[in-house]
Amino acid sequence: MTSRYAQLLFTPPVQLHQEHHGSRRNYAAMAEGPAVADRLTAAEAAFAAASTGFYLATTGSTGWPYVQHRGGPPGFLRALDERTLAFADFRGNKQYITTGNLDTDNRVSLLLMDHPARRRLKILGRARTADVSAWPAAAGPLVPDGYRAVPERIMLIDVEAYDWNCPQHIQPRFTPAELEEALGPVRERMASLEQENARLKERLARAEEVDRAR
Repeated sequence: MTSRYAQLLFTPPVQLHQEHHGSRRNYAAMAEGPAVADRLTAAEAAFAAASTGFYLATTGSTGWPYVQHRGGPPGFLRALDERTLAFADFRGNKQYITTGNLDTDNRVSLLLMDHPARRRLKILGRARTADVSAWPAAAGPLVPDGYRAVPERIMLIDVEAYDWNCPQHIQPRFTPAELEEALGPVRERMASLEQENARLKERLARAEEVDRAR
């Protein structure tokens, strides 16, 4: 956990609960440090680039929180620099709850999951939208070749803080592509054994024919 993450989330009510449960001393030490926004490292940038989806939380003008899933091919979410995340916001059901919430409160929270490796990354930031034409060419293609979704806007997130969370209670889950990659060698081995079995059956049949001919 970064000091900035602790500074933003360990509010006085949170600290009272930490005191009650005996964890305040350790967490108080985590909050020490300059009150400056975190900078993304290569680890966070790589984790974001490999992601095919994440959860994005905003707060509406009535105070109700809202959590929405955002997804796309690997690379649709990426770090433009050490302070900024960006993703192609593809056309959906046209409710625009997240977009509308940002008009009154630009604070967001992201949860990125890697189920196979049992890792999760939580990010706090401030979001803003931009036209698709504003996508920087240096960042690479906005939409990969062959991906049929239509980007409506770009979402830019100025990162305030992040936290790598523990793997506890994360159940390993795998996509069809990940399963195919893992099962590929097994299927090749099974095919090889089936061919070997067929050859043995053929040899056995020939031997039986020889025995009957005697």
